[in-house]
Amino acid sequence: MKTDMPTTLDEILNSHITGRPILMGVLNVTPDSFSDGGEFLAPEAAIAQARQISADGADLIDVGAESTRPGSDRVSADEQIVRLRQILPPVVESHLLVSIDTTRPPVAEFALDAGVAIINDVSAGRDDPDILTLAARRKAPIILMHMLGAPKSMQVDPHYDDVVGEVRDFLAQRIAAAVAAGVPREHIIIDPGIGFGKLLEHNVALLAGVGELAKLGRPVLIGPSRKRFIGELTAQQTPAKRVGGTIAACLTAWRRGASIFRVHDVSAVRQALTVAGAIEKTNSHENSRC
Repeated sequence: MKTDMPTTLDEILNSHITGRPILMGVLNVTPDSFSDGGEFLAPEAAIAQARQISADGADLIDVGAESTRPGSDRVSADEQIVRLRQILPPVVESHLLVSIDTTRPPVAEFALDAGVAIINDVSAGRDDPDILTLAARRKAPIILMHMLGAPKSMQVDPHYDDVVGEVRDFLAQRIAAAVAAGVPREHIIIDPGIGFGKLLEHNVALLAGVGELAKLGRPVLIGPSRKRFIGELTAQQTPAKRVGGTIAACLTAWRRGASIFRVHDVSAVRQALTVAGAIEKTNSHENSRC
């Protein structure tokens, strides 16, 4: 689990092999994100939140300047850069690795110039394939996520015949596209996109089917934090009160092979994974003695 030493890129990119859970804290500098929109638009608030995320035990901070909640409108690259300009440098100086949540190559390049380490593209390079070329040229790892459609319309009657198989095949295709653009396979992380063009049953099936996604041989990132499907299962309408469901989703996915967890409530999820990890380690030791 988390040590006093900063987590390295190699530890993140090999987490699917080592089994070490990686906690990615969420920092949205947006006015309209579903859970914390508007809270961290001011540079002082964003920087204070980054410090809190670090103190809570995150390995990585994911910074985004465009909401991708269901029904959201696109934000131009220029506007995203304006939102990030005063925030990214001090966040990078927090000594945690930082990823940039964007589909826009100019935003990603601006962020890389500011010291960001990873590109997190919810379109998996489909919005603008140049982001794959950029990742290759800058030798930056990239997260490729599955999303059905676009944020504006993704929750309008999403349909799958086999959600796990279709998401797995999509991610395999996007891995191939990234590799063809020059991104080393070992620089790729995959994300099934919990809540992105999925109904309750799709999200549950994907969490249960993480093992199939892990067969692609890359770290699997899961982002269930505070999402609507948890509220549907628990009748909890307030996103900030869905921490228990978030923990359950992360533990379920971790036991099935996911290794990176994008969450708002870093401290609670880290505590849960630490305890679960200790139990699993003890169980494995006891079984080896039989």
